[in-house]
Amino acid sequence: MIGVCAVRERARWALWDQTAHLVADTYVRAIHETGALAVLLPVGERPPTELLDRVDGLLAIGGADLDPASYGAEPAADVEATYPERDAFEVGLIRAALERELPFLGICRGIQVLNVALGGTLIQHLNGPDGINPHRRVIGTFEGVDNVIQLEPSSLVARAVGETLHTVPCHHHQAVGELGASLRVTGRARIDGVVEAIEHTGVPWALGVQWHPEATEKRQLFGAFAQAARG
Repeated sequence: MIGVCAVRERARWALWDQTAHLVADTYVRAIHETGALAVLLPVGERPPTELLDRVDGLLAIGGADLDPASYGAEPAADVEATYPERDAFEVGLIRAALERELPFLGICRGIQVLNVALGGTLIQHLNGPDGINPHRRVIGTFEGVDNVIQLEPSSLVARAVGETLHTVPCHHHQAVGELGASLRVTGRARIDGVVEAIEHTGVPWALGVQWHPEATEKRQLFGAFAQAARG
């Protein structure tokens, strides 16, 4: 049973237009293809840490920018929409999951929340030498971005995907800045050195990746996560 931190945003379906708790089907399918089950954890005023006693792993997915106030910074001009309630919800769940040594996987925004939860900071906007962000070319798609990631040999992520050079789909304009406590960098983008993978050094299985493994046909990372959750 994998608890998935949901998104709480305005959505439209059928005849309705209202606030909803959402998880993209790509994440759900990636989990189910491993034989595990996805359980949606709806955003609330307090993180439901007691639910962590009923799941075997925690997944934090992509989405909006974190509020810079969550890591003690003033917002840059390029910061996009933020949802402080979601930030606090996920930070609380991640800290509680790590205390329980519950297997954790953070994807895109999820790696950033992991870093902030442990006292780290974020780079608020990425720009290449030409003024173009090489990690997000077209808003809402992975078009034009195939980053090659250099992974640390013997790291959790390298063991999971079975290689140290990994071509991945990316869609982000922020990235890990100063590392949080007990974290180490285990992957960087070859194009510019941006942090693409971090892992916790004090628990058996806690990993964050900046790319989107759910958007590929390869499921090794989800398979390793599910295996860790099975114990």
